[in-house]
This record gives sequence, structure tokens and C-alpha cells, in this order.
Amino acid sequence: MYPAATWVDLLETDQLLELRTRPALLRERLYRLEPGSLVVIDEVQKAPELLDEVHGLIEKQRLVFALSGSSARKVRRGHANLLGGRALRLEMFGLVSAELGDAFDLERALNRGYLPRHYLADETDASAPGRLLRSYVQDYLKEEILAEALIRNLPAFSAFLAAAALSDGDMVNSANIARDCGVSAPSVREYFQILVDTLLGRWVPAFTKRPKRRVIQAPKFYFTDVGVVNHLSRRGRLEPGSELFGKAFENWLSHELHAYREYSGSELDIAYWRLPSGIEVDFLLTPAWVAIEAKAVAKATSEHLRGLRELAVDQRSVRRRILVCLEKRARRTDDGIEILPHAQFARALWRGEVA
Repeated sequence: MYPAATWVDLLETDQLLELRTRPALLRERLYRLEPGSLVVIDEVQKAPELLDEVHGLIEKQRLVFALSGSSARKVRRGHANLLGGRALRLEMFGLVSAELGDAFDLERALNRGYLPRHYLADETDASAPGRLLRSYVQDYLKEEILAEALIRNLPAFSAFLAAAALSDGDMVNSANIARDCGVSAPSVREYFQILVDTLLGRWVPAFTKRPKRRVIQAPKFYFTDVGVVNHLSRRGRLEPGSELFGKAFENWLSHELHAYREYSGSELDIAYWRLPSGIEVDFLLTPAWVAIEAKAVAKATSEHLRGLRELAVDQRSVRRRILVCLEKRARRTDDGIEILPHAQFARALWRGEVA
């Protein structure tokens, strides 16, 4: 990737220590580059003080930078130069169906997760995905959390991760999780923010605009990789038809929708809608007004469509309702709900035909 670029890899300890001690070394080392030359700085969050030098090199030498990292937390909390007006923020996701094409395997994705190394691990070694996930979680705790001194109580945070994984795709009750982990509710809220800042999770807000009935306002939380959820919550192998397969299927749909929004540059807002009775719709895309429900079932029934029908009563602006499921063929109900096989929905999404 970018073979002609000049690379600065901050995973190299000697280079990291030199540049953190004297950031001006970056300017001195790049002085011979021509305007328009590309410089890649990997793991830039490890040395946020370099961003002042990057700013100067953009302005004076007209260099182009690609700054990558796994956490924006240290950069933002350290009051670093955020290059306002000079940088675009782009987020990279795990593998999506469009990248794999016909080779995409839903069961494989829901069991292994979306990280390329985990999804693509050798089929002949059945234990490889589990070992890789275990190492990934351990490295995350060690490198991202402990090394960056984001928290003081690592055992409590480790317990929080397991509790949070059990709530993947659900509304978050900070008080219950705090009680299970032996910490305060404010600490739990801070822990969730750490997951967001280190790109391990994201919030999906409740849709509360112009409701005809009282609706739930608490957000949901999704981990960005379902393989991590599987490991933390000790799910074992997920089989189609099980409740846990259904929860993982919803996580996958969230992953596809958020990745599509980022990669396509779409202005879509992604929310969910829920009544106090528990009737809900998993995703509502606005301003396109497309409602999407995830059900990992081979035969969709009227009960599976209940949320989409109730939403149409509450929000008459909804112009399209879709149930994504495991049926083999697409169909449409008499009241206009589209029932789409997951692969067909994914293809339509990435062609820009959903919203």
C-alpha cells in the first residue's frame, strides 16, 4: 500500500522515542521531499505532539499526509493539533460483504468476526480464529488501555468488557453493569466512551423525533466486531436458528450499514425506534426514511413484521420498510414490506439502492 510514500512507523520503539523527545526531527528528516509527496505516519496517537510539525509541513512544504491510528482518544484528550480544516477523518472497518463478493460467508463472519486476519484464517486449523481473537483482546487490554493509562483498574475494566459484550445490540443499563463489575455508574459510562474512542464500539441513538406515542430514548451499543463479542461472552459456535445467531446477525447488519455510510460519504443518520412495550425496529435511516429490521429466520412471519408495521403508524414519513432475513427469495407483503435475503440486501446496499 502506497509503495512510493515515505513511511514513519511509530510501532518502531526507537523511532517513537526519538520523535517524542524531539518532534522537530520529523521536519528535518522530510526536508528533501518535493511538494505533493505523500508521507504516512502509522499509529500517530502514540506521538500527538508530531501534529504541530505535520501542520507546518502541510503549510510550508505542501506535503500530503496519511495519519493512521487505532485511537483518537489520546490525541483529543491531549489537546493536540487536530489540523482543523486541513484533514479529512476516515474510518476503516473490518471486512464487509462488498469486499468479499461471492466469497462472503455469513456463518463464517458471524462466528469469526470481520477483522481480515480472523475471517480469513486457515480453515484447516479450526482453533486459529479463537486463538487470534484471544490474543487480540489481550493485546487490546495491554496496549490500548494499560499502556495509554486510560484507566487505573484494569481488572474492573476487563470485567466490564465481558458485561458489555452480553449487552451487544441492546439498550445499556449502566447501573446494572456497574453493580456486576463493582464500579460506579459514571465509571461504566467512561468505560463505554473508551470503547468508542478506541474504535471498538459505537452508539446507535434512539429515534425520538415527532413521535405519536411515547418512545424509548436510551441508546443502544454495538461492538464493531462480532468476533470480539463472541469471545468476551463465551458464546461458542453460533448455529443458524439460535438466539445468539440472531443477535450476531443484527450486529452484522449494523456493521454493514455503518461501513456503507462511511465509505460512501453518505449523510445518513442511523437510529433505532422502540416503544415502551418492547416493539421496535432495529435501524431507521434518515432523511431517506428507510426502516430496516434484522431477523435471522428462514421464514418470516407476521410477528417478525410487527415492529415495521407499528413504526408506519407512528412515523408516516417512512417510505420504505425492509426485513432482512435468511429466506432464499425476495418477496413483498400486501402492505408494502420488502422481505429480502441478507445477500440480496447487502448487494443492493452497496449499489446505493437501499437509501
